[in-house]
Amino acid sequence: MAAPKKGRGPATGGQGKPGRTLALILIAIGALIGGMFWSGDTTPRLGIDLAGGTSITLRAENQPGKPDSINNTNMQTAIGIIERRVNGLGVSESEVQQQGERHIIVNIPRATDSEKAQKQVGTTAELYFRPVLAVTGSAPLPEPSTGTSPSAKPSAKPGDKASSTPSPKASATTQGRAVPEALKKDESPSPKPSTPEKPAATPAPQPSASGAAAVAALEKQFTALDCTPKKGTKEVPNPAQNADPAKPTVACGTEGDAKYILGPAEVAGTDVDEAQGVLDPQRGRWIVQLGFTDAGTKKFAATTGKLAGQVQPQNQFAITLDGQVVSAPSVSSAIGGGSAEISGSFDQASATDLANILSYGALPLSFEQESVTTVTAALGGEQLKAGLIAGAIGLALVVIYLVVYYRGLSIIALLSLLVSAVLTYALMSLLGPAIGFALNLPAVCGAIVAIGITADSFIVYFERVRDEIREGRTLRPAVERGWPRARRTILVSDFVSFLAAAVLFIVTVGKVQGFAFTLGLTTLLDVVVVFFFTKPLMTLMARTKFFSSGHPWSGLDPKRLGAKPPLRRSRRVSATTEPKEA
Repeated sequence: MAAPKKGRGPATGGQGKPGRTLALILIAIGALIGGMFWSGDTTPRLGIDLAGGTSITLRAENQPGKPDSINNTNMQTAIGIIERRVNGLGVSESEVQQQGERHIIVNIPRATDSEKAQKQVGTTAELYFRPVLAVTGSAPLPEPSTGTSPSAKPSAKPGDKASSTPSPKASATTQGRAVPEALKKDESPSPKPSTPEKPAATPAPQPSASGAAAVAALEKQFTALDCTPKKGTKEVPNPAQNADPAKPTVACGTEGDAKYILGPAEVAGTDVDEAQGVLDPQRGRWIVQLGFTDAGTKKFAATTGKLAGQVQPQNQFAITLDGQVVSAPSVSSAIGGGSAEISGSFDQASATDLANILSYGALPLSFEQESVTTVTAALGGEQLKAGLIAGAIGLALVVIYLVVYYRGLSIIALLSLLVSAVLTYALMSLLGPAIGFALNLPAVCGAIVAIGITADSFIVYFERVRDEIREGRTLRPAVERGWPRARRTILVSDFVSFLAAAVLFIVTVGKVQGFAFTLGLTTLLDVVVVFFFTKPLMTLMARTKFFSSGHPWSGLDPKRLGAKPPLRRSRRVSATTEPKEA
C-alpha cells in the first residue's frame, strides 16, 4: 500500500472540482431563464397593491345544523367555484387563495369589476325548486312568468305573440309553458287571493311528519312575516336563507313584493347542468335558460307532473336563490325535455350574472365579507417605484461597504449577489403562472431584506478566511479550512431566518404572507448560491496570483490583516524520564 502523500491533510483537502460545480449552477440558471421565456412570463406577476384592483377577504361560516362543515374539502370546493365565477366575469389573472382554516382571499386585478365581483364571489347560490303551498302580497311578482320548453332554446308555440307580455289567450294555448299568476287569476278556477294577513289557500298537502302543530306554526310565521324592504335600502328580509331544503318554510320575493309558504325542495341547483342569459326574440326581454342533468330532468318532470291540475297557488313552483323567491310560475302539464326558462325583470347584466352564478354551482359554505380593499393602478405604480428605489439604495450601500472593506473580495460578493438576483427574478416569474404567486409590496420588502441576509453569508465566509490568514496560513489552505466553520454559521443563520418566515407564513392572513414567502424563498436561494457559486468561485480565485500573493487590493494582504509568523518548534521535547528515588 502506498503511503499517503505529505501536504494532503485536512488543511488543503476537500477542494473537489469547483469548475464543475460552477458549470452546474450556470446550467440551472440558463434552464430557468429559458423556461421563463418559453412560458412567455418574462416578468413577475404583480399583486393587487402594485397593479391595482380589488381584494376581497371572505370568512367561512358553518352551515346551520352542520357544525363541522368548515373543512379543507369544502374550502377547496368553494375556491374552485368562486374562481370560475370571477373568471366568468371576464376578469383575467384573478387569484383565489385559502388563508388559514376559514378565510378566502379573492384578488381581482381590475378595480372596474369590483362591484360585480363583490356580489358574486360570496353568494352561496343555493338554488331550489319548491312547490308553493300559499302566497299573498301587495302586488303580483314583476313579470314572474317562467317559460319551459322541451328544447334548450326558446321556441315559438302556437298562440304565442311577439310582445313583451304574453296574453292570457296565448298562455292558455301554449302547452308546457308556465303562466304568471296575475294573468291566470281571471281564468283559473282557484279562489281569489286572500288578504295579506292570511294565506291565499290552506297549505296542502300538510306535512305528515310535523302534523297540525307544524302547519299552525308555519301559518303563524307567514302571517307575522313582513317582506317590505328595510327603510332606506333595498334589502329584503330573508327568513329562508338557511332553511332546511327537506322541510317547508316561509320566504319572501326578491323585491319584497310577495310572501310564500313553500314545501320541501323537489329539485336542487346541483341538478342544473348549465345556465345562460339570452334575449328572448319573441318577447323582447332577457331570460335565463336552464339545462338540467339527466337526474334533474326526471325530477323536474315528476315535480311539474304533480303540480299540474292543482288549484292555484298549489300548481305553482317557486324558484328560490339563497332563500329568496326569484320566480313562481304556475304549471298546466308535466314538462320534460330537461330545460327551463326563468323570466322576470331582467336586463342583460342581471340575466348574465344570475346565469353565471347558477352555471358554476352553489358554494358548500356561507361566507361573510370581512374586508374589501380597492387600489388604483396609479397608487400601485407609485408604491412599486418607491419600493424599487428603496431596494436600489439598500443595494448601493451594501456594494459600497463591500468595496471599501473587502476590496478584491467584493468581486466575488457582487457576482454572488448578481446570481442570487437572477435566480430570484426567474423563479418569481415562473411561480406566477405555476402557483399563482404575485409580487406585492410586502413581498418587495422581503426581497430587500434578503439582500442583507445574502451579504451577511459572504461576510461570514470572508472573515473565516481572513482569520486563517491571521493565523499564518497561506490563502489556499485558509480557503478550505475556513469553509467548514463558515458553513455551520451560515446554515444556522439561514435556518433561523427560514423558520421565522415559515411561522409567519402559516399564522398570518393576507398580504403579510407575501413578505414571508419571499423571505423564505430568498433564504433558500442564499444557501444554494453560497454552496454552489460563492465557495467554488472563492476556490478558483485563490489559485490566481492576484489573490494568492496577498496583493494589497485583494483584501487578503497578510500585513494589513496582522498575520502571525508561521509557528516553528524551537526545541525537541525529551521523551526520557528520570527514575524515581526509592
